[in-house]
Amino acid sequence: MTFAASRPTPATLAGRLGVLCSRAWQSQALTRVVSLALFAGLTAWVLMVFRDYGISNDEPVQHTYGQLLWQWYGSGFKDDRAFHYINLYLYGGLFDLIAAGLEPYVSLPVYDLRHLISAGFGLAGLVAVWRWTKLLAGEKTAILAVAILAVTGMYGGAMFTHTKDVPFAATMAWSVYLVTCVAAALPGLPSWRTVAGLGFAVGCALGLRVGGVFAIFYLGLTIVAAGVIHRDVRLVARLVLRLVPAGLITLTVMALAWPWSVLPPTNLFEAMGAFSHFSFDLSTLINGKDVPIGEVPGFYMSEYLLIKLPDVALLGLIAAIPFGVLALLRANAEDRRRALVFLPLVLALAVPVVFTLAEHPPLYNGIRHFLFVIPPATIAAALGIAALWRAALRVSPGLGFATAAVAGSLFAFNAASFVALHPYEYVGYNQLVGGLAGADGRFEGDYWSATIREAATELREGVEAHPPAKPYKVAICAEDGQVQPFLGPDLELTESWDDADFLLTARNVGCDNLVPGLTYRTISRLGVPLAMVVDLRARHSPIVEPLPWDDDADPDTPAVSFHGPGSATVARKVP
Repeated sequence: MTFAASRPTPATLAGRLGVLCSRAWQSQALTRVVSLALFAGLTAWVLMVFRDYGISNDEPVQHTYGQLLWQWYGSGFKDDRAFHYINLYLYGGLFDLIAAGLEPYVSLPVYDLRHLISAGFGLAGLVAVWRWTKLLAGEKTAILAVAILAVTGMYGGAMFTHTKDVPFAATMAWSVYLVTCVAAALPGLPSWRTVAGLGFAVGCALGLRVGGVFAIFYLGLTIVAAGVIHRDVRLVARLVLRLVPAGLITLTVMALAWPWSVLPPTNLFEAMGAFSHFSFDLSTLINGKDVPIGEVPGFYMSEYLLIKLPDVALLGLIAAIPFGVLALLRANAEDRRRALVFLPLVLALAVPVVFTLAEHPPLYNGIRHFLFVIPPATIAAALGIAALWRAALRVSPGLGFATAAVAGSLFAFNAASFVALHPYEYVGYNQLVGGLAGADGRFEGDYWSATIREAATELREGVEAHPPAKPYKVAICAEDGQVQPFLGPDLELTESWDDADFLLTARNVGCDNLVPGLTYRTISRLGVPLAMVVDLRARHSPIVEPLPWDDDADPDTPAVSFHGPGSATVARKVP
């Protein structure tokens, strides 16, 4: 007797594949492996690219501030120059203290070291987002939130150069996550570990910016809401008493990182007032118009938030609002008590938006000063995408697959744009305004002049190929410290643009069409010029020497200057 082996049918194979996928999806061990792989990849990426980033125009003074703070401590609290240095005393010095303290012991150029430390804060913020989202919606949604935030230009790219903003965003993410832990423990009391962590996180936030008071405000509202929802005034009293050590830790950390704030303690309120009403002679670009920072409309921050978030995050936010409202309307008393864990997230996203709409504070550089809103916005987006996918899956597996495919395609598009912009990821915009090309000339670009480093490097390499008899003079539309480390012996900085042989400038600062000359190099991304090197040598010689045209690798990138005498004109002297 013979037996014929039965071959599996396509339907059987599909069924087996479906079972395997279902088991893999439900595997907590595999989910944890993905989380670890994601963070390992992000850490490796940081270590590979942190040397690529330019020096922001604030970094030299920030680093000096850190050094002055160390001198205050080293002098036995006598050398108080840090308390009078420009307006830096209005900021906490936590980051600058760390950078200045490590500088003598780490064999890295000081600004590379600062960028590495800043990226470390950024990674810590991603860990906070992972833990926060995992607490609210599980580890798979947490992976999604971290992945989206990592390819958000104003976080994943900015975390190298925004050395005040990203560390503050990271410490705020930890602060609000720990406020969420307090809410999750109700009607019980938070653990002492949570209490200590909350005090340390809020202290670090205040040790960077006075805006850390937002975290205290969120905590206060959460405690009040807990008393109302649980109908227990004594619960409020017990929570306040439990959190007293957190307050003491906060004050200690803040005082160590920002001693001016407690000498005397009223200085903290002076800083709050200063940042609510400060103003100086500076304009910001919004909807194609240069607007003085004291006259920006209340929707300035909200608009920049919407156009700076990745497209996939916008999809999630659009989905999160109706799903959240629907869940709230259907909630019973017990559901509302459980939903209290979402209140800190809602506050972290809504309060800054409402504050700017109501108060119209002076703002500039787009979303930079409210960058701490991006992590909670990304978490809300991840929750929205997850809710949308589950709703689609309940309708049909095909619709669930289509929803996942749309979200995955948007993420892939945003990730590709993020990589294409490197190392200027923070200048990117979403398709709400047509991406970087659509935002060009309408909204803020390279406000740090980070592109000036690449421009200086391109000029140095070009000159080294044909060394001059004497060094060329270079004028810059930036801070000297942003360029000096990248110029070789054949180039020297000059304050006189009339005597300069070359001009280095980013487009965002408005210097690209002030001087007649020929574009020697264009620094561009995605077909949009960001900075340029202008060759001015023809102005100094009666002999017209051949000057190389712009040799940007992207042939579709136009010359930088579109108006005025800039790169469109060569000032040639007739013998």
